[in-house]
Amino acid sequence: MIGFMYATGQGLPQSYDAAAYWYRLSAEQGNTTAQYLLGLAYDKGQGVPADDVAAYKWLNLATAHAPKPLRENYAKLRNAVASKMSRGQIEAGQWYALRWPADSPF
Repeated sequence: MIGFMYATGQGLPQSYDAAAYWYRLSAEQGNTTAQYLLGLAYDKGQGVPADDVAAYKWLNLATAHAPKPLRENYAKLRNAVASKMSRGQIEAGQWYALRWPADSPF
């Protein structure tokens, strides 16, 4: 929630860097909403460098662990990111998601 408040400037000064920091803290603890929002941040380059592989990784994790009502929406966004990636980039994103949290540089 703190990350979202920073991202939108609601109650806190708007800061994508701070939002990404808080998203990562929560995402690394397995929070699917934070994983989704961190994936969006990587897709848009907001608070983190734009990186399709990292975006795909976090969106894939969010999709895999999301409650059923959210899973389809998360999958649509993950697939939209995948549509602009090469096969090798998608494979890298899947590899990082499968080995998360141990073997991921982002």
